Amino acid sequence: MSPRDPLFDFTGKVVLVTGGSRGLGYAMVKGFAERGADLVIASRKLENCERVADEVRALGGRALAFSAHVGRWADCDALIEAAYAMFGKVDVLINNAGMSPACPSHEMPESLFDSVVNLNFKGPFRMASQIGWRMAQGEGGAIINISSTGALMPLPGVVPYGGAKAALNAMTVSLATEYAPKVRVNTISAGPFRTDGTKSWDPDTFDKMPNPAGRIGEPREIVAAALMLASPASSFTTGALLRVDGGQR
Repeated sequence: MSPRDPLFDFTGKVVLVTGGSRGLGYAMVKGFAERGADLVIASRKLENCERVADEVRALGGRALAFSAHVGRWADCDALIEAAYAMFGKVDVLINNAGMSPACPSHEMPESLFDSVVNLNFKGPFRMASQIGWRMAQGEGGAIINISSTGALMPLPGVVPYGGAKAALNAMTVSLATEYAPKVRVNTISAGPFRTDGTKSWDPDTFDKMPNPAGRIGEPREIVAAALMLASPASSFTTGALLRVDGGQR
C-alpha cells in the first residue's frame, strides 16, 4: 500500500478517529496521516491528543485534537461541530473508542453497565448517525465501527461489553442501508491486540494465543483493514463485518 497508490491516497480527506491517541486508534491515525489525510483525534485526555496531532502535522497534514467522552451525546455533538468548523467535512469516521472492564455479571453495578454500553454503543450511534446524515447530504463518506470478536463468542465476565459490540455490529448493517448509497458503513471485528490494555497480561501468552495465527495481533495489523474499508478499493463493500482476529473461533 504505497502512499502514491491512488486507491490508498487520502490527500484532502478528513478522517475522525475516536480513541485516537493510543492503541489501535493511534495506529490508524498514523496510517491515514502517512497517506495524506487530515485527522481529527479525539479522546478524553487532550494532552495525549495534542501529542498525536503534532505527529500528524510533522507528516504534513492538518490535525485537530479534541477532548471528548464519546459515551456522552453532548460531547459527541461538540466534537462533530468542532470537526466541521475546522475542516467543513468528515470523509471517514472511525468509531474506535471503547472499554471492557471485567466484572462478574451478578456483581455488575448499574453505573459500570451504563458506562460500558454508553462508550461502546450509545456514543458510536450518535457519532455515526449525525456524521452519516451529514455525509449523505453532502459528498458521501465511509464509517468504520471497531467491534470485537467478543460479540461473536461467549464472553463470561464481560457481558455488557460483548452485548454492546453486538449492538454495534447490528447498527452497522442498519445504518449502511439508512444512509445508502452515498455512505458506506462497515465493521472491523478485532481480535486480541497488543495495546495499553494488555500491559497486565503475561507476556508469555502473546505468542501462545488460541487462534490459528498462534499469537496476539500488533496494532499496525489493523491499519490495512481500515485503509481498505475507507478507500475506493472497497466501493462495493457496505454493511460488512471484517474479522481481523488471527482466525479466532
